[in-house]
Amino acid sequence: MVLVEGISDQIAVETLAGRQGRDLGAEGIVILPSGGAHAMPRHLARFGPGSAGLTVVGLCDAGEEHYVRRSLAAAGLGSPQDRDQMERLGFFVCEKDLEDELIRASGQAGIEGLLDSQGDLDSFRIFRQQPAWRQEGFDAQMRRWLGAGARRKIRYARLLVLSLDLDRVPRPLRAVLNAAV
Repeated sequence: MVLVEGISDQIAVETLAGRQGRDLGAEGIVILPSGGAHAMPRHLARFGPGSAGLTVVGLCDAGEEHYVRRSLAAAGLGSPQDRDQMERLGFFVCEKDLEDELIRASGQAGIEGLLDSQGDLDSFRIFRQQPAWRQEGFDAQMRRWLGAGARRKIRYARLLVLSLDLDRVPRPLRAVLNAAV
């Protein structure tokens, strides 16, 4: 089982698996969006080695790293003190969040090309000119724009992963999928 925080994370992992030619269903691997890091302890207790006995790996945002560490310890999976120890347990941390990782991997030109192909470039450019966002950097603007539209974050999780060269896939996304065996 791959435990992720949200549906957009689930879609990104599933999309990458498909691009790699993996059939997660045939492999017996489920991607479970937990509904946020604060729900992870419940899922770890339900599915982890102390109950259902599944191998559970996961992905979390940097802001939730400390909470996930405590959750892993509470579930009896170990007491990771740093990211290296978390990774040895199969849990990987995204700087800020997975969208941030995908935005940085895609780069501004790649993002703008993708937005243009989807008919969203003008909407994004208008958003960038709003007074509250004018002085922010491109990455911050893009993260906010993704989160501001109804279901936009979910839609673009798939599109961003599909548009990336496989050698540019963010490390945490690639690593959690590699750990899911």
